[in-house]
This record gives sequence, C-alpha cells and structure tokens, in this order.
Amino acid sequence: MAQYFATVARGLEPLAAEELEKLGAREVKPGFCGVEFTGDRALLYRANLWARLPFRILLQLNEFACQNADDLYRGIQKIDWQPYLTSDQTLAVTATGKTQKLNHSHFTALQVKNAIVNQQSATLDSRSNVDTQDPDVRVNVHISRDRCVVSLDSSGDSLHRRGYRPAMGDAPLKESLAAALIQLSDWQPDMPFLDPLCGSGTLPIEASLMALNIAPGLYRDRFGFETWPDFDVDLLDQLLKEADACQLADLPAPIWGSDRDADIIDQARTNASNCGVEDQIAFAQTDLADLEAPSDSGVLLCNPPYGERLGMESDLGAFYELLGDIFKQRFKGWTAYVLSGNKALASHIGLKSSQRIPVFNGSLPCQLMKYELY
Repeated sequence: MAQYFATVARGLEPLAAEELEKLGAREVKPGFCGVEFTGDRALLYRANLWARLPFRILLQLNEFACQNADDLYRGIQKIDWQPYLTSDQTLAVTATGKTQKLNHSHFTALQVKNAIVNQQSATLDSRSNVDTQDPDVRVNVHISRDRCVVSLDSSGDSLHRRGYRPAMGDAPLKESLAAALIQLSDWQPDMPFLDPLCGSGTLPIEASLMALNIAPGLYRDRFGFETWPDFDVDLLDQLLKEADACQLADLPAPIWGSDRDADIIDQARTNASNCGVEDQIAFAQTDLADLEAPSDSGVLLCNPPYGERLGMESDLGAFYELLGDIFKQRFKGWTAYVLSGNKALASHIGLKSSQRIPVFNGSLPCQLMKYELY
C-alpha cells in the first residue's frame, strides 16, 4: 500500500475525502487544501480517472526534517531515484512552502534537481534533462514546519483540465469547482437541472458527466503516471474499458443550459461535443428576461458575474434584481443555487436564502446560496 495526497481547492477537503473513499481509498484524512489516503496502484490510476474534485494525485516517496539547503540536498539524495526516474527520461521539480532559510521556491526546486541528477551522474554516468513544460517525471516537494515531503505527481496536467474544453467564455469556472458546486447542491441525476447563465457550458456538462456515469479523465491525452518506469499499461487499459462499459446511454432527467450570447452557446455546444454529450444537453440562446421554467420542479444552479464582466456595479445590481424576480415569478417548485463572490450584489436578489455554503473560487471567498422557491 502506498501513501497518496490529493490536492484540492480550499474548503472542498471533506467533499474530496468522501469522493476518494467511494473510489476505494483507505485511511482517508482531509487536511489543508488536500486529502491524505492510502491504496494500491489500481487506486492511484482509478483516482486520476474518476475523481472530479482534486487537482493532482501525489505519490509520497519520503518525508524528512528540513531547515536549510543542506538538509534538503541530503534528504533528496537518500532516496534511490532509479526505480522512479531513468537517466533518459526528462525531469521537472515543483516546489511549494518554505522555511526561514529556504524561502524561494525556484532555489528549492533547483537544489532538488541538483541532488537527483548528481546521484544519477555518480551511479549511472548519465543524467536526466530538465523539461519544465512536459516532463516524463514531475517531482513535487512541499516544505512546511521544517519538514519536507517528497512526492511524484501522478496526474501531469491538473485534473481539473478535463480535456473537453478548448472553448471558454469569460471567467470560466474550473471544472473541478463546477463538479463540487453540483455535489453541494441537492441535485440528483433523476432531477431536472438548469443553468440559465451557462457560459461555455461547464456546469451542465459536469452534471451530464455525473448523470451518465462518465469518468472525467476519459478526455485527457495522458496522465503523469503513464511515463513512469513502472507504468502498468494493462491495468490502465482494463480501467478504461470498465469506465466505458459503465456509462449510461441517456440522461435520467433533462439538463438545460442557456445564455444570452449566441457565440458563447456555440462554445458550450463545442465543449459538449468534445465529450460526446452534445445530444444530451439542451443548450439555447435565451436572455435572462425571457427565461421560463422548463419543468414544474428541478434544481437551478448558476454562477452570475460578480466582477467587471458586465461593466458597472449598478448594471450588476439590476441584473441580480432581475434574477431574483424571475426566481419568484417563474420558478415556483424549484430549488435555486447561486454562487456569489459579492455579498452586496447578492442582496439585490431580494430573497432569503435557506443556506449559505462557503466556497472558494480560486482565491476569492464566495458563498453558494440556496433558495427554496415556493
């Protein structure tokens, strides 16, 4: 059994822990911006393929006391790197955290790289080249409270980049945050789902992937572990076949997305097409003022603008008032969820929320507000 760490957005650690447990993780412990867990190689591959909330799954190699550059160099050299990195493979190092004497991430990464390639040169007479953009093996070091944790990044590109979304509107939600918002809502796959401000379609697409039981990692070019020396191609092929076999053919309930911008709706359709759900989601160009409830009940989830996307703050205030009016007048029987990063704007909705869930959109503290519409 190996020790793993899934990095996640702040505040989503308990939700990610629950998701990893369902995938078979053991000894699951939510921490700050991540979740520790143990499991075998199959779990590592499965977590990369199926987990919707993490950014990266790290395989932890070692942990040691580390106050300065010499401690760091010695600790890295104590690891036998041959099982993890051959000299003809490229290498990159990502460093986070700091101590009083190790307070520059670029220097920390350089020290780690030197320790690894110097070991290779001494034992193999050859060494790995550095490729910061697309390395075969990415080493992750995190320094905190005079301890250094050394890991291999099994994911490669961040897992939130599913691979289906080359087309993006303004200020798009990360796919992982969209999945988290859907999980935080009361929506279940057998309930109608609507995003009336869908932009490039991330919320409806993530909802459809969940409802159709489609693994979010199916659209990626590759995972980081695929270039590791111990990569088990047969195991990944088996997991990919199982993922294909368990997909549903049709949504249990309708999913809709609308936006006032026709070009943005075209982008949403392109993104849906890239993951094979273009025939499942009903996208429409609809101005908010013309929005009507498409069924008697369901879950409405949206991420209205709370920055400068629509221009003046007064314009946004009127926009939020209109949103609240439409909820009251046209969506009786529905439950609405609104992600807001601006409390003053949210007050313009003019409805009392039954729940406010704190969420971070990047570094911006937000609230997911629940409105029960009777």
